[in-house]
Amino acid sequence: MQPAGGREMLAKGGHPALTLMSLLLLLWKEAAGIEVPQDSKIQQDLKQPPTIIKQSVKDYIVDPRDNTIIIECEAKGNPVPTFSWRRNGRFITIGKDPRVTMRKRSGTLEIGFRNGGRPEDYEGEYQCFATNDFGVALSNKILLRVSKAPLWPKEMLEPMLVTEGSSLILPCNPPPGLPPPVIFWMDSNMTAIPQDRRVSMGLNGDLYFSNVLVQDGQKDYSCNARFQFTHTIQQKNPFTLKFQPMEPYNDTSYNASDPYGGRKVAESKPTFLSPSGNESSKMVLRDEQLLLECIAAGLPTPIIKWFKRGGDLPAQKVKFENYNKTLKILSVSEEDGGNYVCMAVNRLGSFHHSINVQVEAAPYWLDRPTNLVLAPEENGRLVCRANGNPKPNIQWLINGEPIESAPPSTSRDLLGDTILFRGVQIGSSAVYQCNASNQHGYLLANAFVSVLDMPPRMLGAKNQLIKVIVNNRTFLNCPFFGSPLPELRWFKNGQGSKLDGGQYRVYNNGTLEIKRARKEDEGKYTCVATNILGKADNRVELVVKEPTRIIQAPKDQSVVRGSEASFHCKVESNDLPYKVTWTKDGEPVYLGWRLKKDEEFLNISTVTKDDEGMYTCTVKSEMDQHSASAHLSVSEDTSFNASVFSALPPGRPDPPIDLDLSDPAARSVRLTWIPGNDHRSPVTEFLVQFEEDRWEPGRWQDLSSFPGDLNSVILQLAPYVNYQFRVIAINSVGRSQPSWPSPRYKTSGAPPDAIPKDLRGWGSKKDNMEITWEPLHDLERNGPNLQYTVWWRRKDSGDDWTNVTTFQSKYIFHPTETYVPYEIKIQARNDFGSGPESNIVIGFSGEDKPREAPSELRVSKLGSTTANIHWKPVDLSSVQGEFKEYRLYYYRESSLVPGLVLSKEKKTTGFYTTVPEPSGIVKDLMPYSRYQMFMVVANNRFESPPSNTVEFTTEEDVPDAPRFFRIYRRSLDTLHLEWGKPLEPNGIIIGYQLKYRRVNGSRLGPQQIETFRQNVTQFTLRLPDRSARYKFNLSALTKVGAGEVYAEESPTLTNEVAPLREIWNLTVVPNSYYANVNWIHNFPTDSKFVLEVTLDTHIDQVDIATQGWFIGLMCAIALIILILLIVCFIKRSRGGKYPSAGSLTVFTKYLVRDKKDLPLDPVDQKDQNGSFDYQNKNENSSDEDNKPLQGSQTSLDGNVKESDDSLVDYGEGGDGQFNEDGSFIGQYTVKKDKDETEGNESSEATSPVNAIYSLA
Repeated sequence: MQPAGGREMLAKGGHPALTLMSLLLLLWKEAAGIEVPQDSKIQQDLKQPPTIIKQSVKDYIVDPRDNTIIIECEAKGNPVPTFSWRRNGRFITIGKDPRVTMRKRSGTLEIGFRNGGRPEDYEGEYQCFATNDFGVALSNKILLRVSKAPLWPKEMLEPMLVTEGSSLILPCNPPPGLPPPVIFWMDSNMTAIPQDRRVSMGLNGDLYFSNVLVQDGQKDYSCNARFQFTHTIQQKNPFTLKFQPMEPYNDTSYNASDPYGGRKVAESKPTFLSPSGNESSKMVLRDEQLLLECIAAGLPTPIIKWFKRGGDLPAQKVKFENYNKTLKILSVSEEDGGNYVCMAVNRLGSFHHSINVQVEAAPYWLDRPTNLVLAPEENGRLVCRANGNPKPNIQWLINGEPIESAPPSTSRDLLGDTILFRGVQIGSSAVYQCNASNQHGYLLANAFVSVLDMPPRMLGAKNQLIKVIVNNRTFLNCPFFGSPLPELRWFKNGQGSKLDGGQYRVYNNGTLEIKRARKEDEGKYTCVATNILGKADNRVELVVKEPTRIIQAPKDQSVVRGSEASFHCKVESNDLPYKVTWTKDGEPVYLGWRLKKDEEFLNISTVTKDDEGMYTCTVKSEMDQHSASAHLSVSEDTSFNASVFSALPPGRPDPPIDLDLSDPAARSVRLTWIPGNDHRSPVTEFLVQFEEDRWEPGRWQDLSSFPGDLNSVILQLAPYVNYQFRVIAINSVGRSQPSWPSPRYKTSGAPPDAIPKDLRGWGSKKDNMEITWEPLHDLERNGPNLQYTVWWRRKDSGDDWTNVTTFQSKYIFHPTETYVPYEIKIQARNDFGSGPESNIVIGFSGEDKPREAPSELRVSKLGSTTANIHWKPVDLSSVQGEFKEYRLYYYRESSLVPGLVLSKEKKTTGFYTTVPEPSGIVKDLMPYSRYQMFMVVANNRFESPPSNTVEFTTEEDVPDAPRFFRIYRRSLDTLHLEWGKPLEPNGIIIGYQLKYRRVNGSRLGPQQIETFRQNVTQFTLRLPDRSARYKFNLSALTKVGAGEVYAEESPTLTNEVAPLREIWNLTVVPNSYYANVNWIHNFPTDSKFVLEVTLDTHIDQVDIATQGWFIGLMCAIALIILILLIVCFIKRSRGGKYPSAGSLTVFTKYLVRDKKDLPLDPVDQKDQNGSFDYQNKNENSSDEDNKPLQGSQTSLDGNVKESDDSLVDYGEGGDGQFNEDGSFIGQYTVKKDKDETEGNESSEATSPVNAIYSLA
């Protein structure tokens, strides 16, 4: 794939153009792109252009024996991409050829040959295109070739006439295969030809003899080619050797030192069989393998040696093979280029051959373009930088077509290897391809630009409860996402101004930090994320608790063996549940007959020696924990003080003593000390500190740390420092006090080792250059009288260096010409000598005011918010500094809307361009307004005089949203709507458009539209249904069209009275192992109920079937059911419907649902006080269950909506049923959707409600 040839102007501009382009990119302010969170719902809704994720290799060689050729192409995107292919530049119709198919939901091609066909007919260059609504992604061009194993041409080989001692080449000339075959030599007996310094095979496959022996004629020589794909070996007709007659060969006299059998054979100086001549050249590509070969002729057999002119051979990379005849470098880089010399040597002389190696490179990435996700009106850029030798050409494509042929876009600027995006808009998503190519190959990269608009979404859990200990810092998390990036605000208890500053801090990720939580910080916090597409909120409840504390800690004890010990640990919890645990020496305490604990004490009876140790009481709540420890010492006798002492807890070590210095050297000394008492805890580390009396006297600094088993160490020191040392011992308890200081030790001076950092040169005035650097640290001085020597000279002038030596950290020299480059370097020195020189850096002298101003500023094309401008550029040499940009100043003079008041704020925008006829686009203009503008050229410090001033007028556009939009419910049957005129009409307002539709849950009714004249700002809507809710979209109109929408929803009724919550009719029906507990309530469906049960050992056994109240209840229920059945049969026999369906439904529904059956299952958890905690199984019932039934009502569209209540909805199947005695046992379940209950027909027969319905 070669680039289009339209980008020559930048290449011809040379280095100045590239420099100016890079400066523009440095000045370019852009958004960093949107990082889309890995939230499954967001990823599911995220629309993105296609991306190629799998493809076949560029050079694709296939085996002709395969039944199927598979060319891979996989892509992802949303919507799912569709695929198409090109072969040799022409699109393929997949269904036209029965052998070619494409996998489902994939672009992978399969070409089958089971029913005939030749793979060679499908050779060619293939390219895959993945397409969806947002762009087109391209694969590499895949060159498909079929592996070939051609036959060796038939030839008759005559015996080769050779002379003993002469050189010989047996040519192989294998047939060209794909891929090339592997060559090896054998004789007629299929024995490999032995190779050594005298006989060897070259890289081209020929067999070389440095000199021929008579015994070489005792065999023949056949070249063999092995083809990898076909796994076949082809053999060339063998060579035979025939020697010219010479002195008879003496077999008995042959030995290794005399291979010629005692005969005299003329010796010869070395010459080269391959390569020929004295010089040759070889080109190799970067990262490929370099193979250089020198095969020599001569007698005795020459030895091969290798050299590189102007340097040494890279020993880490070079390998020698084939008895030193081949030089091999596996991965070549640019520095491996140069002249390589091979030398053949024997005792008669030597011969040289020089090989000039040129390293070139196929394109490789420096900065590969990556996908870019932007919000509307954001800026960004795609960068495609590649290197190679020759320098690769860069070509940009958009959706597979050259960008030059794409429609022009005001939000896109192409600058060589960079595309700048400014103020991107919805609908401008696309896939961009960058193609970097030279004569050695190409690189192709896809990078999509996706313009994402998404209303705010909350990513975290809803309605979190956060608990924190008082005076602790806490974080309330509110992860969110949206595009454009939403603004997030926090509120407390749903009122007041947003929280930020002082006690509160809001992070960019939405987290609210409360630096020190107090009791008054308790409450409900709301985070609200808002952008132009909407808003979202989440709530977090914060509870602030007092800490759990140990108010009486255990104390150290020393007891006699066999006595008792007791540790007291009293806790204050402040309503937080907690748990107390005890450990001994870090391990849990196992309680038994000797070790017992109660609420506050740990008691140990009959103490033994094994009980000795550190006991820790730990109290832990759900929010914090607190610990306290005490040591228990056990002695044989209270009078034995030594034993008591040994049982004391460990302590900090004593400081080391007797510090001594020995083995002095220029930059080191040995420090030795005697460790102090470790107080029952071994020393793990010694810290050596130093103090010096020249730069910071009295300040101790850490020098080195050493293991605790050392007491003599070598200290590495800096020159010219007067040291003294001290040592600190460290064990598990802590640090010791520092030791007494050692005697002082002064190191000798030396030249500086360090190079001053941050060397730079810049002009503070137009005729000077200020050179600055970071001075060396005190311990880097290495000697007295530290100075700095600075050199400078004008770049590329060939002048001698000018230098100065100073004690300061900057130097200013003048006079200089305005804005010229200088080479600068620096070196530190002291009385002992000079340090190393720095690398050369480039600085510039000062800038001056530009001499010329841009001229002939004009406007060529006007829109509502943009203007195309042109101007005559200045000579860049007149800028007198670094060219930064052409800077345009413009301001809004007035609006063409009568009476609209505005502020004349001056704005600027910059254009970086060096083309002969520059132009640009001014954006963010206000429609239907009069503007003035002028232009200057700017460097880093100054601006030029202004250009001519231009006036222009922008076109009319759609208006902004109305200033406000309010909806009132002035009565139960009407909505009153009011709105204000837009702040920016962007033209003459000709009216307003109101779109609204009814909302019923997640369903929306048909849209209705009202249009009003420009002087109408209110409207009254009569509601056909008082409970109806509506969504409204209001926009203003100009002659261009409808403007930005102001969306609102109608308010809900607020005159409903909250019902009184209560529980009644609590009944208990006992059984052998459980009891059915029933009650009636009007609490919300998500309410939880706690059932308290008191156990009574005196239980009277009562047969419920003999109780009078139970018999009466069953009779009443049976009578009611009988009456209902009679009424149903009477009405059915008359052929009519139920006159009181609502009453019947309500009665039956309450009959079924007011009984809550909660069996006391044995697996339920029991609290310590013997009560059981149950939850009402009616958690999912609808709130509508407790409301009265309503008749049918008419919606806005005139359709009749039937009542939601019916008997079928409450037929719950087998969950509720009657016992033989008529009582209702079971638990009420939630109202199911239609499709959930349709498949459960077998359960309806046992439901009393369904039974009634079926009888009717």
